[in-house]
Amino acid sequence: MTSEKRVVVIGGGLAGLRLANRLGPAAAVTVLGEETHVPYNRVLLAEVLAGRYAPEVTALPAPGPVLRRGVRAVRVDRAEQAVHCDDGTVAPYDTLVLATGSNAVLPPLRGLFEPDGRELPDGVHAFRTMDDCMALSAAVRPGVRAVVIGGGLLGVSAARALAARGAVVVLAQQGERLMERQLDADASALLATHLSELGVEIHTECRVRGVTTTASAPPAPPARRSGGGAPGNAAASGQRRVTGVELADGYRLEADVVVLACGVRPRTGLARAAGLEIRKGVLVDDELRTSDPRIHAIGDCAEHAGQVYGLAGAALEQADALAAVLTGGSAPYTGTRALTRLTLGGAGDGSLDLAAFGETTPLPGDDVVRLADATRRTYRKVVVRGDRLVGGVLLGELSTVGALARTWEGGEAPHDLFHLLTDDGGH
Repeated sequence: MTSEKRVVVIGGGLAGLRLANRLGPAAAVTVLGEETHVPYNRVLLAEVLAGRYAPEVTALPAPGPVLRRGVRAVRVDRAEQAVHCDDGTVAPYDTLVLATGSNAVLPPLRGLFEPDGRELPDGVHAFRTMDDCMALSAAVRPGVRAVVIGGGLLGVSAARALAARGAVVVLAQQGERLMERQLDADASALLATHLSELGVEIHTECRVRGVTTTASAPPAPPARRSGGGAPGNAAASGQRRVTGVELADGYRLEADVVVLACGVRPRTGLARAAGLEIRKGVLVDDELRTSDPRIHAIGDCAEHAGQVYGLAGAALEQADALAAVLTGGSAPYTGTRALTRLTLGGAGDGSLDLAAFGETTPLPGDDVVRLADATRRTYRKVVVRGDRLVGGVLLGELSTVGALARTWEGGEAPHDLFHLLTDDGGH
């Protein structure tokens, strides 16, 4: 690829900016970023909400003039190889990369939207963008009653952050346990105990049916909003204010603030309108090419080998792989082996670290090794299939996670599994 080659990247998040930085002077790169904020690391939003980090701490390395902030791509014209933007400009490309990310899922709850409306009630927030984070942060103060809907990684992070700000938090999870995609029952129970000690009230197997609202006072003239958030996320309408959450069993939770942490959905609208092949995400091959060989997709919007990752690690690996492809490399992208890590803060030294990787639920015939220490409140479990480590969960003490993850990622036979589990790095 020569520097005259025009590469247009739609999306100014982790994946898009990583690709632009990797390509460097090898191409004439333009990144179209819908949000007006300085680019930021979405992974750290819960730390901003908790008050641990200032927003500027989340900033990604400055991409320079290749990034056009506050510009939204509205149409891809494959025939003329150009991207049409909402400001009337047109960005021609030789290679187009979709790094459009994902949107927060807004569940079909009764009372969430008015019949012909798209505005969320005041006090109801998604938790996906910096705008979401700042709007939610402005709404939270000690004693505020907050209900978090969703007990996955995002919901757990939001509940912990709100509790750290002094809110009275209820976490409603439809499934049997918290973080059921990553944790087994024992690990999830330890996590629930920790959150309860932080003051979070947890309801599992709890289906939310709707939200209740009341008329709110007309708002002050709204400040100009940055792009990228969910509709109505910044308490803009002034028409309705949330007062509670209704559960399927008829019980009602009083609420001043409701956080929707119900997962994310790949942003595929541009790709679909352009006629690209879509399933859950934009379909890509081992060179991250879509059904149009001039167009690639990476990050949360991409589906590779039936998998949409929705994880920062996968987005970065795909960006690196695509940079190699576009600069003449030939190593195919074969998928990402994702490791989830989370730190839940507590008073004093009462934080809880957790990590999960691979297949944490054993199949018949698998070997399982568990080590639990009730006094230190640590839990370690690994799943071995044949002579291969296929997954694991660690809570409370992560000194061994690096060695375990390397063994798992390398598909190696663990020579001394007990040592890998118990070596605390000299502690």
